[in-house]
Amino acid sequence: MPSRDLSPPAAARGGRAQVLAAAAELFTRDGYAATTTRAVAERAGIRQSTLYHHFANKDDILATLLEGTVAPTAAYAERLLTTAEPVPGARLWALVRFNAELLLGGLSNLGALYQLPEVRGERFAEFRQTRCRLAAAYRELISPLQPLPEAELRLRGELVLGLVEGAVAVARGCSEQDAAEVPAAAADAAVRLASDHGCPAEHLALLRAAALAL
Repeated sequence: MPSRDLSPPAAARGGRAQVLAAAAELFTRDGYAATTTRAVAERAGIRQSTLYHHFANKDDILATLLEGTVAPTAAYAERLLTTAEPVPGARLWALVRFNAELLLGGLSNLGALYQLPEVRGERFAEFRQTRCRLAAAYRELISPLQPLPEAELRLRGELVLGLVEGAVAVARGCSEQDAAEVPAAAADAAVRLASDHGCPAEHLALLRAAALAL
């Protein structure tokens, strides 16, 4: 007997994507508190009642958007942690580049919404936990570059994560050509930030090549 396809119909998936795209635009442009589900539905070109077929409420929409900005990078980080590192720092470079490309290619500058007071609520626990896993992966990838006390290692992990999120915000104000260079530039900067000794140009070239091969 052929297996039954239980995935949502294409129209349903399309409606959900429309809601997310509209919400991302309105939340980042007009502010989360000022945006209503009615406004999101109108921007998406659907009825408000249809929006509620996809999402329970506005928090549900925001949580889905935010989880989409960290979950793929956290999954990639976990794969990198089980991968041998041919050149010290190559995995860190690869993760920063992946993270920046994901955020830059996403729906609006969603990183700007991370500090909303609403994000401290229970509905956003999964997002916060995933971002914590990502920060922990950054710390683990930084540690081979230089032995550091736990407090300093934690700080550098947060600084690298902040560097990525800040670089993406900068890229959105650049020309398309300049923005395309930001992920690699952020990865270069992260490797230099991770070690007190920086990263000489010749080692950085080797490191990039190794990272691109991972």
